Order: sequence, then structure tokens, then C-alpha cells
Amino acid sequence: MADVGCPGFRFAGARGGIKHKAGLDVALIACDRPATAAAVFTSNRVKAAPVRLSQRTLRAAGGAGIRGVVVNSGNANACTGPRGAADARRMQAEAAAAIGCAPGEVLVASTGVIGTPLPMDRVDAGIALAGAALARGGFGRFAEAILTTDRGPKTARRTVRLGGRKVTLLGCTKGAGMIAPNMATTLTFVTTDAAIGPAALAAATRAAVGPTFNAIAVDGDTSTNDMLTVLAGGAGRKLAGKDLAGFTAALQDLLGDLARQLITDGEGVHHVVEVYVRGAASARAGQAVARRIATSPLVKTAIAGGDPNWGRILCAVGNAGVAIRPERIAVWLDEQPLCSAGARAADHDEAAAAAVMQRPSYTMTVELGQGRAEARYLACDLSHEYVTINADYRT
Repeated sequence: MADVGCPGFRFAGARGGIKHKAGLDVALIACDRPATAAAVFTSNRVKAAPVRLSQRTLRAAGGAGIRGVVVNSGNANACTGPRGAADARRMQAEAAAAIGCAPGEVLVASTGVIGTPLPMDRVDAGIALAGAALARGGFGRFAEAILTTDRGPKTARRTVRLGGRKVTLLGCTKGAGMIAPNMATTLTFVTTDAAIGPAALAAATRAAVGPTFNAIAVDGDTSTNDMLTVLAGGAGRKLAGKDLAGFTAALQDLLGDLARQLITDGEGVHHVVEVYVRGAASARAGQAVARRIATSPLVKTAIAGGDPNWGRILCAVGNAGVAIRPERIAVWLDEQPLCSAGARAADHDEAAAAAVMQRPSYTMTVELGQGRAEARYLACDLSHEYVTINADYRT
């Protein structure tokens, strides 16, 4: 997507030298006109300085009048005290100068190592380079500059007809570890030339995040820096009614694409498993069970080893914190039955089930037999590579 853009926006990625390894590490989005903005942020109580600054900025702006976003990778600017807060404000001011707007019109995001102050001389240099490089076709470099341990950029684009005209949605995401959504996960940015009011965009974003970015988990850890932002820079009559519903559906489709790319590119990931819980007493109960299965270390290591150990799945179900009837539970891996009525299925075939687990992706279906609600979650394996990557992440 190096030459793909979104009408009304310019993008850039530059190298300031923040990362230990060579690569782009400062990114900018510039809006041609004041944009409506909506965002969801980490609910981790240890929030990075840029998260707190962006929350305040968005609140003060009332979700309108945003002119840009600045991002650095390689350093999270988290747990850095008063200096970190000052550095985040400095990033905001430098980006505003590069874009040509007021500091209060710029959102700030950072990702990387926690607990180390930003090298602001390098950040400043990177912002200046990015400002000079802003271009309609700069999206590919922007998507590359936000990466850390990712194997490559993750991007998606959608076009739909709304309000009698073609509307573009263009998005990218980053993240490979420390992924367990709780309002948002990783850094994700979406631009659109749709015209949407602040309240409507906030509602659409929340609705689209729920079944996508809030339904994946790599390792069960919610980051200090998570932020998902949608910028709508369109002019004219604001979307409403069926057109707004169409936009929300397109946004959910785009975020679903990005979320699946995210977990597929997770650290040490070889298998992506959709956990499908049905027959739950309520949507909340189904989601709790699906999330517990997806984040269980024992289930994840079984996935890594291709071991159809259905007892681990039932153990996770029982640890989800919701009322269950064990004698009603059934489990399948794709078409292969593992468990029925809370016990080994009569037609269970160990070899066939193990063969399913060798597939790069498959579905784990859990029937609770307590109602009509259901939930879905994307999970993955926990491999030796994940441990290796995270054991020496800083050194």
C-alpha cells in the first residue's frame, strides 16, 4: 500500500534513530481540514504519557478540530514520570509546527520499550523529517514507521457508497506481543473521507471495536500504550441513518481484517484459532468464557503442541467466573468432536483431532447448553519463539 492514500490526508514515515535497529520510527498524519476524531485507549491503570495527553486533547477538542497525529516507535514513553509528560507535550508541539496547526489539534502515540526516557533530540529530528516528507502516497511509510517487533506492516482499505458518493476507509495497525484487548489494543489508525459528527463517530468506533480488536488475544497482557484512533475528514452533510449504519459496518469489516492480521503476525504465532462459544446464558457470559479459553496458557501451549487435550479447555471454561453446567458442555475442533455432555465424546478420534490442530487456522467450538447467546474470540498458540523474543526484548 505504498502509493495508496485517503482523500483529505497526507502521511509520512521517517527515521530519527530511536530504534536500536535501523528502520523508520517516526510517523505523521496531517489532515487537510479539521477532522472529527474518535479513539479508544487502554484501560490499563498504568498509562503512558502520550495516552494521557491524547485523552486530554481529544476531550478538550470535543472530538472535533483534530489536524494530525504523531507517533514514535522504539520507545513507549511509559513510566517515565514528569519528564515523560513534558516529552509527550514537546512531541505534540513539534508535530503541530511541522503540520502547521496548534498543539491542541494533534494526538500523540508512542510504542516500544517501557521505562526509558525518549531521546528527544532524535524524536525532534524524526518529526522534522516526517513533516518535510508528508505526501498523499506516504501511507506505506507511515504504516512501517509505527512497527516494533512486527514482521511487517498490517494495512487494510475499504471503499463503500454512502450518502450518494464513494467513501474511503484506510487503516493500519501494529503489535505482536502484549496483546489482550480491554477497550483497545496496540496502536491502530484509520482515516476516512466520510463526514461524520463527533458523537456518531465515537459510537461507530465503539461498536466496531467490540467484535474485532476487543476479541483477540496473543498473551493476555493489555499494554500501557494502547490506542485506536479514527479520523473523519470529510466535508458536507454528516452521515446519519442507513448511511451511518453502512459506515459502521465498513469500519467493523476493516478493523476485523486488521485484527486478524495482528494476531496472525503475533510473536511466535503459528496457529490462529477462532474460539466460538455458543449456548451461553448471556452475551457477557459467553464473552467471559471465550476470553478465558483464548488467554489460558495451558490451552495456548496445547495449541502450540497440536495436543487435543480437551480437559484443558473445560478447565478454562470452569475458571471463567460464570455459572456453568459441566454435564452440558460439548467441544469440537472444526468437525472433530472432543467432548460431549462434559465427558469424552463417544466418536472422539484422537489422531483426526490432532490433524486439525496442525492447520494454520481452525475453529474451537464450545457448546455450554445454557441459553442462546454466543461469542467469538481469536486466539493463538504460545510457542518457544514467543518466550525467546520477550526474554531478551530490551537486550
